[in-house]
Parts: sequence; C-alpha cells; structure tokens
Amino acid sequence: MRKCRDHGIQDFPRVVAELGPGDSLGMGLAAVISGADQYYAFDVVEHANNASNLEVFDELVELFRQRTTIPDSDEFPRVHPTLDSYDFPYDILPDEHLDRALDKDRIERLRSAVMNMEAPDSPIKYIVPWSDSSVLGRESVDMIFSQAVLEHVDLLEESYQSMRAWLKPDGFMSHEIDFKCHGSADEWNDHWTYSDILWKFMRGKRPWFINRQPHSVHLDMLKRAGFKVLCDDPHLSDSRIDKNSVARSLRNITDDDLVTSSAFIVSLPDAAK
Repeated sequence: MRKCRDHGIQDFPRVVAELGPGDSLGMGLAAVISGADQYYAFDVVEHANNASNLEVFDELVELFRQRTTIPDSDEFPRVHPTLDSYDFPYDILPDEHLDRALDKDRIERLRSAVMNMEAPDSPIKYIVPWSDSSVLGRESVDMIFSQAVLEHVDLLEESYQSMRAWLKPDGFMSHEIDFKCHGSADEWNDHWTYSDILWKFMRGKRPWFINRQPHSVHLDMLKRAGFKVLCDDPHLSDSRIDKNSVARSLRNITDDDLVTSSAFIVSLPDAAK
C-alpha cells in the first residue's frame, strides 16, 4: 500500500482480493486487521490451513498493536519491490484509524472468521478453485493484488479481464510478477529458450506451472483488458540469451524483456475503455 501511495493512490481499500495466496493468507489477513471490511483469496489448488493461518493472524495483530517496523531487505533480500522507508506506515495507518481497526470485539470477530471462512457472512473468503469472473460481482472490489503469482496463471488474458470486471472504477491493482525460470533452468531466463514441445513435456500434468510470458506481454494484456498502467518498476538482471534463441511461441519477446527478471506494476481502470 505504501508503494501505491507513492503513485498517488490515497483511499484506504475496504474490499480487497488476492490472487494465489498459497499456504498463508498473511497479506489478506493484514488487510482486514488494518481496517479492510472484506478479503477474498483466490487459488487454483487448496493450500491454506486454518490452524496455521490463525497463528499468523495472532502474530499480525500483535505486530500492528506494537506498530512494528516492516521487515527490510536485510531480512528478506529477494523480496521486491523495495521500499524507500521500512518504518511503520503511520501515514497510511494513523493511531485513530488503527485503534478502531484493532478494537477487541472486531479482532475477535475476525479471528472467528479465520476458522469459519465458509460462513455466508464471513469477511474472509477463500475460494478454490476459481474459473471465471462470475465468482465476484462487477465493480465490487477496491484493490486487487498478488505477489509472484501471475507468472503461474495459464489463462492470463482471461484473468486480467476478470480483474477488470471486479474492480471498481476508482479501484486499483498491485502486482509483483517474477519472470525467472523458477528452478527450471540453470540461468534465470534460459527457460525461454526451451522448445514449445519440451516445455509442454516439462509441464506434464501439473495443475500449475510458469507460463513463460515476459514483461511486455503482461503490459499489453493489461491495456487490452482496459487498464491504465500507473507504475511499472522493472528489476533488471544480466542476460546471456538473445531473441534468436527463444522458443517459437516467444519470438515477439523484446530486448527489454530479456533483461527484465521481475516487475512491480500498479494499474487503474482506464475510464476511456
């Protein structure tokens, strides 16, 4: 949220949705603890465990109560994007706001919701699997976010279209996308050189893998889905491959793509589309 504030987004999101939370709903739990009214978590395969998420919830509540500083790049050197300041974000969460959010009765209700996410009125919803935009109402979400998830999505364009349908006209999206090989090659971008047939063989019958789509494809899909890119912050790495060595399906890859190993992208609905 602090990074989004840096790019002019001021309103505190009341309804948030996350793609691919994995085995911890920590980011979404932090959102509701700090004041959001509703959190939706979407995944392809069920990973979350109620007991472990309850432990995370209790730890997060204490961190917010203590106004603890944010773990920095010394503790998590591989996490992007980096922040200009890792101090507790009083500018986003002033004491008056946080005192209301951390009200004892409110926290107890949220804690109960962690253990009963299937309840119709639960402020925390874990939806697995999800397949299309109909799982949420149109223009019902203030913020959509993901962290190293969209590189795993097979139906990528359809997913961007679903997110556009969910997002309110004044909402926003925040995505950190990792374009690296995820252990499938020796060099970070050698997976782009594998033939399409070999890549299909490597994928096998896994329910999810990496989609190999580079930075420029995500930007194009965002724009086609009706988004305006507010911030595009790429992380660059040295490359030993060139465009002539990539797979046939990736021949439109750009020189910039070849050195872009990840990117933090903030986007808004484009009112003109």
